[in-house]
Amino acid sequence: MTAQILKWLIVAVVLGSVMYVHFRGRVRHKFTRQLFDHSAIMAPINVFMYALSRVPTTPYTPVSDFPELIKLQDHWQEIRDEALHLREQEIIRAAQNNDDAGFNSFFKSGWKRFYLKWYDASHPSAEQHCPRTVEILRGIPSIKAAMFAELPVGGHLHKHRDPYGGSLRYHLGLVTPNSDRCWIDVDGGRYSWRDGQCVMFDETYIHEARNEADSDRIILFCDIERPMKFRWAQAINRFLGSTIVTAASSPNQEGDRVGFINKVFHLVWVAGQYRRRFKRWNKTVYKLTKLALIAGVVALIVLL
Repeated sequence: MTAQILKWLIVAVVLGSVMYVHFRGRVRHKFTRQLFDHSAIMAPINVFMYALSRVPTTPYTPVSDFPELIKLQDHWQEIRDEALHLREQEIIRAAQNNDDAGFNSFFKSGWKRFYLKWYDASHPSAEQHCPRTVEILRGIPSIKAAMFAELPVGGHLHKHRDPYGGSLRYHLGLVTPNSDRCWIDVDGGRYSWRDGQCVMFDETYIHEARNEADSDRIILFCDIERPMKFRWAQAINRFLGSTIVTAASSPNQEGDRVGFINKVFHLVWVAGQYRRRFKRWNKTVYKLTKLALIAGVVALIVLL
């Protein structure tokens, strides 16, 4: 009896967390999409992060709450120069081997990236090509991940939530159109990038980006550790980042670390090719098979 109560308590916590995430902002996915979105898996952890966050849990957060980040703006031109050098060498690019689960869908619109840091994963390529930027980043411990991110003319990142609420997203404009036609929208609030200017937002709100201007956009893109109210909560956040999120590391070049999640993702991508062939063969049979699998998972949960 106790085991049954515990099981249904866990189910209630998970579903309650998913509902909270779903209704948290003004902009929402359809509930069926949210229920099977990757952010639903992390919903109970994220609700913990929101509840104990030391900074506002609003879509946009004042960068002034993180005074250590002023160092990035102070050196933005040096950082920009290394980003431009990478672009000239065509090293800012999409994943070469379908081993970047976190951003795989972005590559379809021409979005490109070059990792400078990813939690506890090593990127020797970053130290080789961007020594000054890596040095600056190392001097700011709250920065857990960083990359150069390029959005080409006509590029569009669809509406999505990032899965992990233990960080906040920081963007610093390096090479931008300096135009309102190149923008990001976070929960219905729009921001347009400018050279040398920065913005911070909560990436677990639904957001999208579009470049409708006449030149490409390159930014410094960072994940900043969310400050928590208590030391023990901060320790939990740091532990999750160094284990779960580090496992999502993706390489720039050979010699960079590939995390466990992305090793599995490559295999899933291969399996996905067969799934798409199945769907093209007969959409009706595909949908019925998908529903049967979902029903089987639900039945398994009820029976356990």
